[in-house]
Amino acid sequence: MLEAFQAHMQKTFQVTKEDALLVAFSGGLDSTVLAALCLYSGYNIALAHCNFHLRGTESDGDETFVKQWAAEKGVKLHCKSFNTRETKKANNGSIQMIARKLRYEWFAQIMQEESYGYLLTAHHADDVLETFLINLSRASGLKGLTGIPEKNGQIIRPLLPFSKEELQKFARGKQLQWREDSSNLNTKYLRNGIRHNIVPQLKSSIPSFMLAFQQSINHLQEAQDVLKSTRLRLQASLFVAERNAVRISVNELQKLRPAKAYMHLLFKEFGFTAWEDVTALLHADTGKVIQSKSHRLLKDRNHLLLAELKDDKEIEHHIQDSKAYFLGPMAMRFSLVSEIGETHRNVAYVDKDLLSYPLVLRKRQKGDYFYPFGMNGKKKVSKFLKDEKVNGFEKKNQWLLCSAGAVVWLVGRRADNRFKVTFGTKNILKITWEE
Repeated sequence: MLEAFQAHMQKTFQVTKEDALLVAFSGGLDSTVLAALCLYSGYNIALAHCNFHLRGTESDGDETFVKQWAAEKGVKLHCKSFNTRETKKANNGSIQMIARKLRYEWFAQIMQEESYGYLLTAHHADDVLETFLINLSRASGLKGLTGIPEKNGQIIRPLLPFSKEELQKFARGKQLQWREDSSNLNTKYLRNGIRHNIVPQLKSSIPSFMLAFQQSINHLQEAQDVLKSTRLRLQASLFVAERNAVRISVNELQKLRPAKAYMHLLFKEFGFTAWEDVTALLHADTGKVIQSKSHRLLKDRNHLLLAELKDDKEIEHHIQDSKAYFLGPMAMRFSLVSEIGETHRNVAYVDKDLLSYPLVLRKRQKGDYFYPFGMNGKKKVSKFLKDEKVNGFEKKNQWLLCSAGAVVWLVGRRADNRFKVTFGTKNILKITWEE
């Protein structure tokens, strides 16, 4: 196993003996074998151990063992205690998920502070099988069935090609000592139930099962790579970036078959899960919206508009008379000029003496109206934007520059007649929105 491990490290990860490696070390069989393999191979490692205080004296016993092991091997050890139960009281999720979050946040902190190149975890082939079966029971898609990635950023998992039996055989051959976690025997947890009741049956019934399973995972990963390539190609051709959203042609989407599968492929990364609803959006009326935790998808005539959700809290930004340059949610330059010069949607000219300070920059609100420059009478801002065929996302994100409650400028669109420059204007204020 040692030679196979060394060849795998070199071929798959190109890790050198000069690289500083951090090994996640619980003191159990898997992490003990991983640490020992690294030491036998001459790698430059340090250990990181978490004590979650979930198993009383057993947790403290693990910590004592880890400290002794590190001292005997002359390996640097990072050790951290967590009050996991207290943390859970203030957070949602299972105790296992809370512990996992705490663990990886701390690992990331150490990696940055100590400049480690990689974090090594001891996941092995049996872990991949257990994860596959768990995701299979949850009707997971292809991605959920492709197992645990060998590399994820700075995290590498060099034991994935090896089974639990191979780890046990290596540990016995090297007379390694390790700790047993009694909670791993509790089959009330789904993973433990699969580990103790299902996996042994599969292995005993089909002697070559693990080899066949690993080959199947490879095939699934190759299929996943093909889908990823297809997704990137389609997104590059269909997704058109605009100022506040991404525009996608409904006509082009409707050509893709099967529709739901392609909608899943193109939009899953944006957090959507209700695929019947997302697919129905292709034939919905203008204005229909589907929302995930992170994004909004809007039907806008012959297009879908995809935009990231932002904080919708109404915040007013005050701009004082002395300001020549304002840098808030947008950059604005204020300058006195002798005459009207360039005209552009990002430029407005107003009579400065008609303004009341501070000016207020805010998002549009229900009932807002103004007197559009070049038009007669007043008009609701919402009606003006509709007539201009402004899409739903841009409507929602429209900024208004106001003076004493009156709209001075629909930023980037139209100034208000009430503040226009006339023959009697003494001070012409040029306002430039610098996108």
